[in-house]
Amino acid sequence: MLFVFLVAHAGLFASGTALAAAPTVAAESSPQARIEQASRAIEAVQRAVNDADAPETLKTLAERASQAQRDAEASVVALQPELNQLDARIEQLGPAPEAGEEPDIARQRKLLDQQRSQIDADIKRGKLLAEEAKQANESIEKTRAQQFGEQLGRKVGSPLSPALWREFAEHLPDDYNRFHSLYRQASTALLKAVGKEGWGVPLLGASLALLMLFPLRIWLRHLGRRYAASERAPAGRLRRTGLAVWLLLVGTLLPGLAAKVLVTSLQAIDAIAPRLESVANTFVIATFVAAFIGAVAACLLVPSRPTWRLLDIDDVAAARLRRFAWGAASLTWLTMLLREVNRAARTSAVGTVTLDGLIALTYVVLIMSMLATLAGLHRRRAAEAARLEQEDTNSGRTPRAPRSGWLIVARLGGYLSISAALVATLLGYLNFAMFVAQQMVWGSVIVLATTLLTRFADDFALWLLAPDSAVGRMLRLSTGLSASRLEQAGVLLSATSRLALVMLGVTAFVAPFGNVSALYNWLERLSAGIKIGGSVLTPGSIFSAVLVLALGLALMQVVQRWLVDTYLPKTELDIGARNSISTVAHYLGIVLAALWALAALGIGFEKVALLASALSVGIGFGLQAITQNFVSGLILLAERPVKIGDWIKIGDQEGDIRRISVRSTEIQVGDRSTLIVPNSELITKTIRNMTMANALGRIQVQFSVPLGTNVGQLRSLLLGIYAANESVLIDPAPSFFIDSISGGQVAVNSFAYVSSARNVYGTRSDVLFALLEQSAAAGIALVTPTDIHLVRDPEQ
Repeated sequence: MLFVFLVAHAGLFASGTALAAAPTVAAESSPQARIEQASRAIEAVQRAVNDADAPETLKTLAERASQAQRDAEASVVALQPELNQLDARIEQLGPAPEAGEEPDIARQRKLLDQQRSQIDADIKRGKLLAEEAKQANESIEKTRAQQFGEQLGRKVGSPLSPALWREFAEHLPDDYNRFHSLYRQASTALLKAVGKEGWGVPLLGASLALLMLFPLRIWLRHLGRRYAASERAPAGRLRRTGLAVWLLLVGTLLPGLAAKVLVTSLQAIDAIAPRLESVANTFVIATFVAAFIGAVAACLLVPSRPTWRLLDIDDVAAARLRRFAWGAASLTWLTMLLREVNRAARTSAVGTVTLDGLIALTYVVLIMSMLATLAGLHRRRAAEAARLEQEDTNSGRTPRAPRSGWLIVARLGGYLSISAALVATLLGYLNFAMFVAQQMVWGSVIVLATTLLTRFADDFALWLLAPDSAVGRMLRLSTGLSASRLEQAGVLLSATSRLALVMLGVTAFVAPFGNVSALYNWLERLSAGIKIGGSVLTPGSIFSAVLVLALGLALMQVVQRWLVDTYLPKTELDIGARNSISTVAHYLGIVLAALWALAALGIGFEKVALLASALSVGIGFGLQAITQNFVSGLILLAERPVKIGDWIKIGDQEGDIRRISVRSTEIQVGDRSTLIVPNSELITKTIRNMTMANALGRIQVQFSVPLGTNVGQLRSLLLGIYAANESVLIDPAPSFFIDSISGGQVAVNSFAYVSSARNVYGTRSDVLFALLEQSAAAGIALVTPTDIHLVRDPEQ
């Protein structure tokens, strides 16, 4: 749509002459030749700028200055590598010795010095020329802005002034004669060309134009509607927005191309008089513009198909606004053509003023009619909102707030614009009135077109990268991306497209205020790169860096998946070692991908090291805890004092290690909750690892028996219980000890071992169950702590 926007701007706000093609400097074989060409172009611009007063001339000069600036800057960029190569060769020769050197080396040194001096002078000259061209362009733009302001503020006769109409009547016969002379030139050129070449080419061009304008255009519109209604069309909003964009393209391009074919057929036989060439070009541009305005309204309003309508308006407003849109398109087409014919006929100034006044008043009437339609729509929407609010209040629901904000903004802006245009017209500021009225129409068209295109870009991006779409399924199967990642990519693509379209719309809207090429020159300078320190960041390098980073991360994921799923399971490493290797490989891959992306940006490793050293102080103070945990995590993964699957005790908490990352460690405690411990805690504090190095679990059973108990029988009984339990290990063998004899009791202490500390609690419980049962059966009394009760004698 960039072509449509630029054509529309040229037609609506140009003085009517054809757009002057920006002269381009021919590509020369060497940068020095391009510098010389840029120098001549700048000198020509500086000589011509003092005598230039027409806006078209100033625009052409500004474009020439911009082109000269681009050529000079490109030459400087092309010469810089040659200068660097010469510096490297001179550096290899080293300093000239005081005692003299060999003649061959001396001649080579002299030649290199001469070449370097010449290239250095060319680079400096190119930079100077680029700065001169920039200053010349800025000066021209200031002049153009000043002329534009003076033109808008120029006061002429008011349409209500009788003196204006008397003067118009006085010049009317002369203006009529000028129009008649222009008509005679047009008819003479046409009859002469037809007499020489015949009617074949013009009739063929007219036939093709009619074919494109009616049968082909109608068939393509019908084809688009039929496809949008079929099952092959994408589901969702894309079906409607895609059809609207198709109708916009068909409705804009075919009428404009038909006009172009007709004019080309006449130009092929030289049937257009020289003074009418600009009129013919304006005819093509005006047709494109009018078709664009009508197509935007048609694809958004759709009066006959409310279900396909993209604007939130009712049928009555849609039908009326559609008629007003066609009226605006016709008025724009007629205005552009009449003003250009008036300029080609070289009519009097009062004739031009009168024409501009009538056009401005016509625009005012048209915009007032549109505002009346919007006012009626607003009233109907307000009445509907009041009815819904009453129903919600009666039913006890929360009242629904009406959404008519865009109507209020549109009406307010329309009233302000139309008031300014009407007052300016009546006071005689016709240029300002024409500008305001045309800018109101053009701004509305730009807003509607931008809204449509942004909706389409949003729908298309989300549909293209949807997880269930054909492209989405292919990406998921080929790259392993998750559905959420695809949706994120779709949202980013949508945001980028919407931003580009909004910038394009803003460019088209502000084009009447100045030179459009100034905006594009800024974009070209931005594309040339932004210098940050010693590096130049360009959009291409940024795109390459993002692409390299994405490829690096994808490659890292493939390598990590191969390690985890294919290679590491074939090794004899335990699960903790596998996790350590895969985690280190993961973060190492991220670091390598980041360094690769920085290299694609033009930031070398030495600059990264310099940046890291500059940030080390800030990292040491501001990110001390994060850095400490990060380094501790690397130590844990490398030294492995604890690993995944270990049972550790830290403080009063104990549990199994489930995951070790570079910042924290996740421990699953007994109630199945997860304890997240910073890695620095595992490095700096005392940790009990109860399963490290395949540690055994030890069972300790302590109890007391009366002094007269057969201790040998008790020893055999307890050791037999140990031997009968499958979880108790034979080696190391269970043991039985008498801990102490005191207070008429024998304190017994015994130990046994199991294969893991995790089995201690359950095995100890089984041993105690068996001890209670077998000691009771053998008549061995187990002594419990003595309870002493003081009983008071009631007789005392």
